Amino acid sequence: MLVISRKKGESIRIGDDIEITVVKAEDGTVKLAIDAPRNIQILRKELLRAIEEENKKASNMDLSLLKHI
Repeated sequence: MLVISRKKGESIRIGDDIEITVVKAEDGTVKLAIDAPRNIQILRKELLRAIEEENKKASNMDLSLLKHI
């Protein structure tokens, strides 16, 4: 893991086509702007975890319930 310090207006590059810029930093939060190709999926980690959890719940469904349909 790379840990760096950036100030408002400063950026980092990932590869040739992804740029992350600090837009705002105050009150313990940071607002980032991400410039990336549309084919790159960008998700907040907590959202990704919630999706994974919902998928696990769905896959553990009691399939015997389907016999009554």
